Amino acid sequence: MSKLETNTIDTVSGTTNLVIGSTNSSTVTFENGAVTGHMYPAFHARLNSNQDISNAVTTKVQCGTEELDTDGYYDNATNYRFTPLVAGKYYVYAQANLSANANTNFVHGNIDLQKNGSSIVIYDHNLQSNPGNGLSVQGNRIIDMNGSTDYLEFFVLMNTNNSTQRIFGGSTGTTFFGAYRIGA
Repeated sequence: MSKLETNTIDTVSGTTNLVIGSTNSSTVTFENGAVTGHMYPAFHARLNSNQDISNAVTTKVQCGTEELDTDGYYDNATNYRFTPLVAGKYYVYAQANLSANANTNFVHGNIDLQKNGSSIVIYDHNLQSNPGNGLSVQGNRIIDMNGSTDYLEFFVLMNTNNSTQRIFGGSTGTTFFGAYRIGA
């Protein structure tokens, strides 16, 4: 086996991809923790304080506290959406801690992950036969993103037997939204 030592390997001017091995099977090993191009861009944001919502109305979750945003593609102040400018497959996840603020009032709740304004997956929980105070709803999905105009958003819906509906937020991170690139 040969050993090549160098400080820099760069692409040819005008190209963006560096190919190692073109006809033979190739394996490239990186040091532990080195960036490999996958898992970036990435973000993770949480709801910093409780968000009151209306009964039976689909509402965008305002995860405004970024704990990670590798490339600045998550809007944590206006639209609360992720618009990655790198095409590929993304692992998307969300969790909402929903509360009716009183025992036996929580009837139904869901989280709705949306791409470009349309639902891609809804995780639904119906407690009609045994209402409670609230519950935590989680969901995830792998989504293809085009790297230019595609965006992701996070919504919730609650039905209760009273007028108080709330998404719990705070420093413990009980309500959050995130995504990261897993491949081309």
